[in-house]
Amino acid sequence: PSFIYINTARSHSTLTHTHTHTHTAMASSPSLLPLGLLLLLILVPFALAAPSHCATPPDQRSTINIFRASDPCSPFRPSDRSSSWEDTMMNFMTYDESRLTYLASLATSHRPSGRSFVPIAPGRQLLQIPNYVVRASLGTPAQPMLVALDTSSDAAWFPCTACTGCASTSTSASFDPSSSTTYRPLPCGSPQCAQVPNPSCPEGAASCAFNLTYGGSSVQAGLAQDILALASEVVQSYTFGCVQKMTGNSIPPQGLLGLGRGPLSFLSQTKDLYASTFSYCLPSFKSLNFSGTLRLGPIGQPKKIKTTTLLSNARRSSLYYVSMIGIRVGRRVLDIPPSAFAFDPATGAGTIIDSGTMFTRLVAPAYAALRDEFRRRVKAAGPVTSLGGFDTCYNGAIKPPAITLMFLGMNVTLPPDNALIHSTAGSITCLAMAAAPDNVNSVLNVIANVQQQNHRVFFDVPNARVGFAREFCTAAA
Repeated sequence: PSFIYINTARSHSTLTHTHTHTHTAMASSPSLLPLGLLLLLILVPFALAAPSHCATPPDQRSTINIFRASDPCSPFRPSDRSSSWEDTMMNFMTYDESRLTYLASLATSHRPSGRSFVPIAPGRQLLQIPNYVVRASLGTPAQPMLVALDTSSDAAWFPCTACTGCASTSTSASFDPSSSTTYRPLPCGSPQCAQVPNPSCPEGAASCAFNLTYGGSSVQAGLAQDILALASEVVQSYTFGCVQKMTGNSIPPQGLLGLGRGPLSFLSQTKDLYASTFSYCLPSFKSLNFSGTLRLGPIGQPKKIKTTTLLSNARRSSLYYVSMIGIRVGRRVLDIPPSAFAFDPATGAGTIIDSGTMFTRLVAPAYAALRDEFRRRVKAAGPVTSLGGFDTCYNGAIKPPAITLMFLGMNVTLPPDNALIHSTAGSITCLAMAAAPDNVNSVLNVIANVQQQNHRVFFDVPNARVGFAREFCTAAA
C-alpha cells in the first residue's frame, strides 16, 4: 500500500509581525519544551502497547485512511527505541518550536469522481515527530509515499533518491524519478516556477529549482510534475518539489502535502475536482486504527453543520483565519477585551484553525481569563500545580467546567478529553491549553488538534466558511 502523512503534531507555531515579504528568524519559546516533555509522557505508554495484529481497512474510491506514522502498525515506526522518553520529548519540543517558527514565516486521462474519503489514523514517535498519516502514491508505476498533511502550508514536496540529509526509514520513503514514466521536471519559464518560494534557475539549468524554510530547517528541491493518487483517485500532473537536500530535523521526513490556500496547494491544484472543499476527523492519540477520515470535495460533507466565517489575509494567504469572538466557561462568558480576538492582516493578529499545532494557544488576556475562571471552578480539587508548560494542573482527577469556544455564528463546546491532558500514570490532570509565546506570536490564537480531535472540521473555501460538528472517530486502542 502507499502512504500519505498528515501533520498534526505541529508545534505551537504562529505568525511573525512583519510588514514585508521577507522571512525572518524567530526566537524559540522556552515554554514549549515542557509541553513537549509532557506529551512524551502521555504518548509513550500507547506506543509501547502494539496490537496483536494490524488490520487496516482498504482505501476506497471516496475514503482514504489516516494513521499516525509511528503507530505500531506503521512500517515507518523507528526500529531503534533505545532513546529515553526524556530524549524523545526533547525532540518533540524542538519540533514544536520549529513549527511555531514556520507558521510565523508564512505569507502565502482518469478523472476523479470529485470526492475522496481518505481514512486517517494516528502515528506515534516517527523520528520523534507525532503526526497523522494517510496513504498515497506518486508516479507510474505508483510508488508508496508518506506525506505530512499540513493545513498551514501550500507546496508539496517529496524526498527523492540521492537526497542529501533526507531521513531513511525501515521502508523506503524516497521517490525515484527515474523509475516513473510520467515524471517530468518543470522548466524555468513555467508559470509554476514563479509561484514557488525563492525560485532559482542557475545558468545552464533547464529546470526550475527552489528552496524554502520550514521551522528551523530548510529544503532544496527541483520543481516537477507527476501523477499523485489518493485512494483510487488519481490527480494528473501534480506539481511538487523533488527534494534534493534537507537540513535540520523539523521537516516531515517523508514529505508534505499542503492543504493551504496558495496557488500550488492541493486545494488549488485540484480545484476543478474537489471545489476547494474538504473536512477531517482526527482520532485521538490513543487510536491504533484507521478510524479518522479526510474527505475531499463537497460530496459527503455534513448536511447540517454550524459554521463561522473564513477570513482571508493576503499577507498570510495559506492560513485559515476565523472570527473568534469569545470564550465561555460553564454558563459564564469571560470578560475578554475584543482586541484579543480582533483580526488584523497587517500584524497577523486573529485566530487560526491549525491541524498541526498540538495544544491551543491563546493570547495573554484571553488565556488569563480562561485560566482564572477554570481555577475558580475547580478550587475544591486542591492546590494548583504546574507540569512543564502547563500552569493549571491538579493532583488526581477533576471535574472540569464546560469550556466553549465562541465564534461568529457557532459555538464549540469541548468534551473533557479535548480540554484536559493527563500525566502517564494519570496522577496529574492539566488544562490542555497555554498562553501564546511572549514574542512576535503573542497576537495570534491557534486552535490546535487536541481541541479538534473527534470533531468533523469542515473547510469550504468557495463559500468562505469553516464548520465544527461532534464526530467520534477514535477506535479503541
